[in-house]
Amino acid sequence: MSLKIASLLCFLLLFIHSYLGEKYILMRLFKRDNIPHLFGSDFFTKATLRFCWHIMTVMGWGFSAIMWTLSTRNDLSINEQFILYILSLTFFISGALPLIFTRGKHLSWIVLWLISILILLKAH
Repeated sequence: MSLKIASLLCFLLLFIHSYLGEKYILMRLFKRDNIPHLFGSDFFTKATLRFCWHIMTVMGWGFSAIMWTLSTRNDLSINEQFILYILSLTFFISGALPLIFTRGKHLSWIVLWLISILILLKAH
């Protein structure tokens, strides 16, 4: 059950990340007139920032799908446990970044660490 909760938290966190990031960061940033021009205009810069922002959501949803798939297994193989340890460490480090860089103001670190702990519960 812990892994299904982690999977759902991951999916929701990244959905919110894409939506709020687009609405409150990217759209406001793109209204500025001082975006660097690459290849003759700011189109390439804006497109790159947008896909870099949203690719994190797609990759996170992949992690979520892996967690959901492994949550249906009663007995995990050694390889499946190792995958969960990797995912747990990934979410732990991912949580450390907003904690350090924003001094805890970006609250995603709480959800990321909760996901990490929930993954560990299934891995053991």
